[in-house]
Amino acid sequence: MAEEITYADFERVDIRVGTIIEASPFPEARKPAIKLVIDFGPDIGTKKSSAQITVHYTPESLLGRQVLGVVNFPPRQIGPFRSEVLTLGFEDENGAIVLAAVKQPVPNGRKMM
Repeated sequence: MAEEITYADFERVDIRVGTIIEASPFPEARKPAIKLVIDFGPDIGTKKSSAQITVHYTPESLLGRQVLGVVNFPPRQIGPFRSEVLTLGFEDENGAIVLAAVKQPVPNGRKMM
């Protein structure tokens, strides 16, 4: 378990829900990845993300899926791609990433409470 934090620490991490509107292979990445464009609603807009999720997902299977992302990390350059959001997931028993998601649809841009 990680070091204990306060609720104020948690509030600083801006986790939002968004819908994947574009997904494409990212062959230039060092580790297999998929480039995502995620719609986080009118206040945040669309953001790009590189996600190492190729074991369980194909680009086609991701379109329209709602995911969770940290929208207030600084952008990160990954090869020729600028990733603006950290898309959240969990490792399965083999270390492959399974996306964190909402079970019922919610409006894009809603903040995790």
